[in-house]
Amino acid sequence: MSLTDTGTPDDLAGRRSSGDDRRRPGFTERLLAVRELSLLLALGALVLVTTLRNDRFLSGQSVKDLLLGCAILVILAVGQTLVIVTRNVDLSVGSILGLVAFCTGSLFLAAPGLPWPVALLLGVALGALCGAVNGGLIAVAKVPALVITLGTLYAFRGIDYYWASGRQINAADMPRSFLRLGNQTVLGVPVLFLIAVVVVAVVGYYLRAYRGGRELYAIGSEPAAARLSGIPVGRRVFAVFVASGALAGLAGVLYAARFGTLDAAAGTGLELQVVAAAVVGGVAIFGGSGSAYGAALGAVLLTTIGSSLAVLRIDPFWQQAVVGALILAAIGLDRLLALRTAARLRGRSARGA
Repeated sequence: MSLTDTGTPDDLAGRRSSGDDRRRPGFTERLLAVRELSLLLALGALVLVTTLRNDRFLSGQSVKDLLLGCAILVILAVGQTLVIVTRNVDLSVGSILGLVAFCTGSLFLAAPGLPWPVALLLGVALGALCGAVNGGLIAVAKVPALVITLGTLYAFRGIDYYWASGRQINAADMPRSFLRLGNQTVLGVPVLFLIAVVVVAVVGYYLRAYRGGRELYAIGSEPAAARLSGIPVGRRVFAVFVASGALAGLAGVLYAARFGTLDAAAGTGLELQVVAAAVVGGVAIFGGSGSAYGAALGAVLLTTIGSSLAVLRIDPFWQQAVVGALILAAIGLDRLLALRTAARLRGRSARGA
């Protein structure tokens, strides 16, 4: 108690309690601290500006095309989130998607009567196998994931090109029931997008509610400390690469259903969009923070940007620059919110001391 404090102890406690209440952040401040809010604001502003320019942007068919366009990127971004949270990165997801997509088409060529759920499971298994190769090499060679997955990016793509040998698989070679999966809707919402929503919900819940998910954040924050605390870092990192590969395999099967025409170039360059979607979604590239929900919103935002620029008739030479500027703006806003949150926590710690 200081010399300037007057009154009974109960009065002083009451004044301090009321002062603490005044210092507590209100609803608006807590809302601004949500990392995904900046993405929702950017997405809303982009849709608003585009709709004012062309009111058909929010027509039923346009919204359906937008949801179909972002579904595969959402699935890949969620898988990438698992990896980046542990302070790693998977650059091979585009090649895994292409390999699995061509494998799916080849399966239907070899066995025309094969039920598509079986092809779906086999595609996920092949993707998981590719992810296991990545995780195993990282665990055994003790080489940064960036280097390993850069190598497997070219290795998996090379296998795909060797297998394809210049051939192309057309929609006529695949079952109609499988191709309907790529365009079918439920209450106006594409099935592909509903699958992506389920993936986001499952991974998001796992990261938030399960011990294994929380351990991934601990690994990304400080791998050495996580290892000393008894977390099986090697096994966890191996598992996230298998999961990322499995989701890339799922995306590959859905890619085959969506587009029908397949060759060895499917998914080329997609890995950069996936990493960008995760980072824009608030997943820290140095690990330890981020969410599957943010990564999904980042994928939706990037897809919407591409559609909006075409509607706004922006010169194609400037489109990449505009996308890059919006990505930087989203990252900057996310970083600002993170710094404000950290400063508030330091202030509370100082008052508590």
